[in-house]
Amino acid sequence: MNPTHMKNMTRSLGFGGCTLLASATAVVFQFAAAAVPATPALRAAFADDFLVGAALNPAQIDGRNAHAGEIAARQFSTLTAENDMKWQSVHPQPGRYEFKAADAYAEFAAKHDMKLIGHNLVWHSQTPAWVFQGEDGQPATREQLLKRMRDHIQTVAGRYKGKIKGWDVVNEALADGGPGILRDSPWRRIIGDDFIDQAFRFAREADPKAELYYNDYGLENEHKRSNCVKLVRGMIERGVPIDGVGTQSHFQLNSPSLADVEKTIKDLAALGVKVMVTELDVDVLPSRGNMGNADISRREQADASLNPYAAGLPDDVQEKLARRYADLFGIYLRHRKSITRVTLWGLDDGQSWLNGFPIRGRTNHPLLIGRDLKPKPAFFAVLKLGQASRP
Repeated sequence: MNPTHMKNMTRSLGFGGCTLLASATAVVFQFAAAAVPATPALRAAFADDFLVGAALNPAQIDGRNAHAGEIAARQFSTLTAENDMKWQSVHPQPGRYEFKAADAYAEFAAKHDMKLIGHNLVWHSQTPAWVFQGEDGQPATREQLLKRMRDHIQTVAGRYKGKIKGWDVVNEALADGGPGILRDSPWRRIIGDDFIDQAFRFAREADPKAELYYNDYGLENEHKRSNCVKLVRGMIERGVPIDGVGTQSHFQLNSPSLADVEKTIKDLAALGVKVMVTELDVDVLPSRGNMGNADISRREQADASLNPYAAGLPDDVQEKLARRYADLFGIYLRHRKSITRVTLWGLDDGQSWLNGFPIRGRTNHPLLIGRDLKPKPAFFAVLKLGQASRP
């Protein structure tokens, strides 16, 4: 594969004319030596295995970043609104809904034959403070909060009825440690442990045909995974309408172990629900804190030593990233009967939330597409696996 062939390949992938760094070409040779179809795309390569998606932002779907939108539409079969369907975006004040941004995602998905994933209906973060407030500065009552939850779910999920494949109904309700299973969130403190059951029942009322998911991070941790299994098993026993579980999969180059990744998929699939990888990325930067904790409130002190790749990702780390993605997608393919979707949390490195988490202002490189909107060696590693899996 000479540079001219590589340039033609990147054009056919929908990334526009570009040449890969010569230093990265060796990695591409290793992972993508097989013949490439005339118009390869991830959505086609994995069409017989599972849906492949990305979280997008408004500029990528409303034409302001048209090139990024073209890449997303060509490469992915599903899309998730990274922020624009969350409570603070669509329901910022009592009685006031703002659907312009969210509607654009539904229109983009329909136009490009992509499945739309709703993210999310109930979460302790990115929910306005008024939701949990009652009169005279006191917390809302259980009855008040249940009514607000139901009204919100009925309005939002009802608006996209028939346009959406599934909803992350409840997001990140599990505790990260301690004796209890559930996080001590305002939802739990005010409503009680049954707030999750209530949310799923309200969502089924609003859209009887949409798939309903529980979504969380850190499920590769044995303790948290066990609690997730208990939570979902209990919901099933109580007749709560849950269709699937999303393991967010915010990973690092060396953790969690591949064995824990695979066990998570097996344990969730054993419950008889669908399994989704919902927010996949691979953090390449060093960290001082708990690397498995993806709570957005987590913060660490900035240090130059913790931002080593501001000028670009070295070749050896590019190769490690490609191998990591190849290993992960190898596991997903082994469990294709259980996994229905793999979504990357962002289209390109420049968009990734990991540039600001858990330390603001860093330069991270966690995705398959670089901040220049060109495919990385990791992209070709994943593409090759998908092409090899085709019958």
